[in-house]
Amino acid sequence: MAKFMNFLYLFMFFGCFAPFSQAQLQFGFYARSCPSAESIVRSVVNDAVRNDGNMAAVLLRLHFHDCFVEGCDGSILIDTAPNPEKGAFGHQGVGGFEVIERAKEELESQCPGVVSCADIVAMAARDAIVMANGPEYEVLTGRRDGRVSDVSLADSLPDVSDSIQVLKNKFGQKGMTDKDLVLLSAAHTIGTTACFFMTRRLYNFFPGGGSDPKINPMLLPELKSQCPRNGNVNTRLGMDRGSSSTFDIHILQNIRNGFAVLASDARLNDDPSTRAVMDSYFSPLAPILGPSFQDDFVNSIVRMGEIGTKTGSEGEIRRVCSAFNSR
Repeated sequence: MAKFMNFLYLFMFFGCFAPFSQAQLQFGFYARSCPSAESIVRSVVNDAVRNDGNMAAVLLRLHFHDCFVEGCDGSILIDTAPNPEKGAFGHQGVGGFEVIERAKEELESQCPGVVSCADIVAMAARDAIVMANGPEYEVLTGRRDGRVSDVSLADSLPDVSDSIQVLKNKFGQKGMTDKDLVLLSAAHTIGTTACFFMTRRLYNFFPGGGSDPKINPMLLPELKSQCPRNGNVNTRLGMDRGSSSTFDIHILQNIRNGFAVLASDARLNDDPSTRAVMDSYFSPLAPILGPSFQDDFVNSIVRMGEIGTKTGSEGEIRRVCSAFNSR
């Protein structure tokens, strides 16, 4: 009898949480409600990347910036709030909004009120990675769109000038590990940055002023020629020297050898934990026994896609990604 009562208690206890488990993200969330959802997003993203080679990196960055503020809820897409999040200093250079909106328009014509903008952002990032010769993977879906977007909420975004400890803390606050920090920083394997983000590292590095002493002497004159003092701060340069259009592990090799373009990437060499993660991919046995950089990256970006998600009855499904639904 006691065993039966214990079982009954456990059944009732876990049964209390059943509604929550039914509202979690899942693979194939739109399989019945909008079977063409993923193919529609993929088609729009493929067209966008073919027309603009840098768009793959732009869409990947958009997903990261969305998730690291209010969670992966499309808050970065809003234009109509009094002080929308997308105006934050840390979001400078983030783009791809028109691609998300184009996908949303097509989805609304096929499945009105079904697919969230937050899910479109996550799917678009995945499809963009594939277009850059990166790994294919399934995206967990079922996110709902948030109803909050405020510039002040982006204050804790990781910044290119952050120390390694600050970066680790910011990732840790989102439930992400040091390994995730390395792998998601490796997303810089594709795309470009602006000289605006290089000025301090090249000409006014703290402490001591001058240039960051961790920059490889072979790279320093190259960076200075691309981003001269008092030059055009909007000039773009590849973040993965020698391989900025292909998704690969080359970025980590560059970082280990002092050829990191961004200061935040270079800081991964400053900490034993993050340095050990990078080194693990270059051990003599790595090609045979692993770990696999691409598999680990997939695990990290899928985990990132679960940060602060809204599911079930939370949030809304926006009709237009740039505006909250009117109540």
